[in-house]
Amino acid sequence: MTARATRPLIVVSNRGPVTYERDENGVRVARRGGGGLATALRGVADSANVTWIASAISDEDREVAAEGGADSRVVLLAHDPAAYEQYYNVIANPLLWFIQHSLWGLATRPDIDPPVHRAWADGSVRVNRAFADAVVAKLDDSPSAAVFFHDYHLYLAPRFVREARPDALLAHFVHTPWPADWSVLPPAWRHAIRDGVLANDVVAFHTRRWADAFCAGGETGSTLVTHHPISIDVAEFDGLSNSPPVLEREAELIASRPEKLILRVDRTDPSKNAVRGFRAFGLFLQDHPEWHGRVSMLALLDPSRQSIPEYVEYLAAVERTAGELNSRFGQSGWLPVDLRVADDFHRSVAAYKQYDVLLVNAVYDGLNLVAKEAPLVNARAGVLVLSENAGAHEELAEWAISINPFDIAGQAEALYRALTMDEAERSARATAIRDHVRAHDVSAWLAALLADFERVSRNVRS
Repeated sequence: MTARATRPLIVVSNRGPVTYERDENGVRVARRGGGGLATALRGVADSANVTWIASAISDEDREVAAEGGADSRVVLLAHDPAAYEQYYNVIANPLLWFIQHSLWGLATRPDIDPPVHRAWADGSVRVNRAFADAVVAKLDDSPSAAVFFHDYHLYLAPRFVREARPDALLAHFVHTPWPADWSVLPPAWRHAIRDGVLANDVVAFHTRRWADAFCAGGETGSTLVTHHPISIDVAEFDGLSNSPPVLEREAELIASRPEKLILRVDRTDPSKNAVRGFRAFGLFLQDHPEWHGRVSMLALLDPSRQSIPEYVEYLAAVERTAGELNSRFGQSGWLPVDLRVADDFHRSVAAYKQYDVLLVNAVYDGLNLVAKEAPLVNARAGVLVLSENAGAHEELAEWAISINPFDIAGQAEALYRALTMDEAERSARATAIRDHVRAHDVSAWLAALLADFERVSRNVRS
């Protein structure tokens, strides 16, 4: 990572770069925070001029917060548990997440009933204000710092900071899609979200599509609305691909793999569209019996948000659909779907190296880093089958097979096309994606954002 902030930087996100737990001997250990954001900002977070403000997630995080912190550059906020539950598991997920990924079936859900109203006031507003108070305290120590908010959890916090520190330099990166229709929410909430976001000097999205949708929602005033697609740490994946844990899992995969391998790597989130992906694979097998026994779909799914009923229901549907396909098409020695629900990143990287077809069929996705990670390390000239509603499609469509995520028949046809594509075309497409990712890595993403900050600072504030 080569990008560096030229001024102090305060990064603000729900999850931070580090989380704490106890090992088998009862000794406190720090582990790298999960999620793409922590990975993307790891290099800048190592700078002496960066402070990261985040929620205390684990019990040990809360102990660290009570002790005043184990790292002076990381501020962990131990929110009231009831407030955090309402902020995170009622408002942020699923309410806002489902709106931004167009997942609600509006005939039946959601219901904005009195408990949800209380969750907004006592959870989302309260936690966002706690974040804002922590930011203001840091600005008192470092008035020239730029504040860099992240994602849909913290839409309200920038306005609270702006009211307290009118001259602060504030920026917000929204990692989710920005939908055209927010009418699910009460008008006052819609106004508060947009007002909070527009309290920033810079608002950034992954793609022009999401930035344009935000601008179409009304006047943006003096706020700079921009877009820069996030990417990956190329050096990290180069190292991972040849690490002992990955090589061990890759050897296991090679020993058991069929002639051709279709891969999907996702969280068990409804937005990732695993059920339709399985149904498309089933339709492919129905229409092309000559592929029985020759191709399998490996689905490596990380269990996601299992404290939320909608996610529990979706995981059950995923497992049920995979089981139905295996019952219908399976033969002695061959199962069409190899479903593994576990958090095993090394296995995912091993599978990245070995796929012949990568299926990314998200309903909507802010970007989708799997579409960049996997082609970077793939060794089989694998073909990317990519949803037109994934943010990565804006960059990679030229070299992918594009699909509509709702068109199961179209996805089945795309799988057949990918499996039967001639080697020269496969290689050309795979090489082009890999070269693009290497040239547009996470450092380039961060450098572009920091340049936006400085541009606004020169034009608006000294």
